[in-house]
Amino acid sequence: MSQRWLFSPVVDGLAFAGTALLSFALALSLPFLGVSTETPPWVFLLFVVFIDVAHVWSTLFRVYLDPEELRRRPLLYTAAPLLAYGLGVAAHALSPELFWRVLAYVAAWHFIRQQVGWMVLYGRRAGSGERELNFDRAAIFAATLGPVVWWHAHLPRAFWWFREGDFIGGLPAWVGTAALAVHAVVLLGWLVQALVFRRLHLGKSLLLFATWLSWFGGIVWAQSDLAFTVMNVALHGVPYLVLLHRYAKHRNEEGGYGRLSWVLRAGGPGFLLLLWVLAFFEELAWDKLVWHEHPMLFGAGGFEVEGALLALLVPLLSLPQTTHYLLDGFIWKTKADPRLTPRLGWGPIVRSAPHAATVNTP
Repeated sequence: MSQRWLFSPVVDGLAFAGTALLSFALALSLPFLGVSTETPPWVFLLFVVFIDVAHVWSTLFRVYLDPEELRRRPLLYTAAPLLAYGLGVAAHALSPELFWRVLAYVAAWHFIRQQVGWMVLYGRRAGSGERELNFDRAAIFAATLGPVVWWHAHLPRAFWWFREGDFIGGLPAWVGTAALAVHAVVLLGWLVQALVFRRLHLGKSLLLFATWLSWFGGIVWAQSDLAFTVMNVALHGVPYLVLLHRYAKHRNEEGGYGRLSWVLRAGGPGFLLLLWVLAFFEELAWDKLVWHEHPMLFGAGGFEVEGALLALLVPLLSLPQTTHYLLDGFIWKTKADPRLTPRLGWGPIVRSAPHAATVNTP
């Protein structure tokens, strides 16, 4: 089997297995270092703001900062945020609990689908047939859905996805045990068939191991919001940031970002700095207007927003996130967009027309 990597052996290993192992080790060690089981401000800043929220904003480089991409599918890129906001306002107006419940399940499904997407990308790179790809998908679904079903059968836990009560409880405990048993059988079956038929792909194996460690460790093993936050966020956000930086770097070489090309010319630091600034100000708005939970990061005080105004505000603050969820199912399909292959570094760069570099970004 071809051992093609998404980025390189070192980058892939660090982005997936390395991230999972480091987050697991951090979650395991922090309580012994005297850190509270509640998420401290520095963990919130590093993992939630600079990884999770920042990776959401990185979608800008795939879509909204690229005039050519906006012209290619204007209906999709206009309708996605409008639809997300309209549905969010409707749900929140009916019930804030309904809004957060729907958002939690959409987010969980998005997290799962992203891991499936990574596995399919590896399969495409390795030349896997459809039957093998289906087995790969089943393994990722087992590694993620098994712990999630177990979680639903053991509510309440010491943590929630977004806020207390967002997942629906009531499943009997035996359902959770059965889900973990099925997940173990599927994962073992995947490993056996890969060894027997000599289909063991190192990249796929590292990805599956990282996914299992983060989801099983972050849900079944975790006993605190701190452990769940660290393990839930890291594996989802770090590889995505690597992917977006790689894409944006190659797209910039085509002249795709106009006057914003300086951000990419500054390399990884410039790319991350812009995302971190956007992420920080988003969380600042959340804290001042809604949560009021992190005075050490964002300062004391704020505004009390209630009623109908809150139903308009919360979906607005969630819009980068919900738009990211909607678009992510469309923007990484290599069959639908052949230009993705060279822009991800898997083929020669195609230069844009000379006038493309002079188009101002919105």
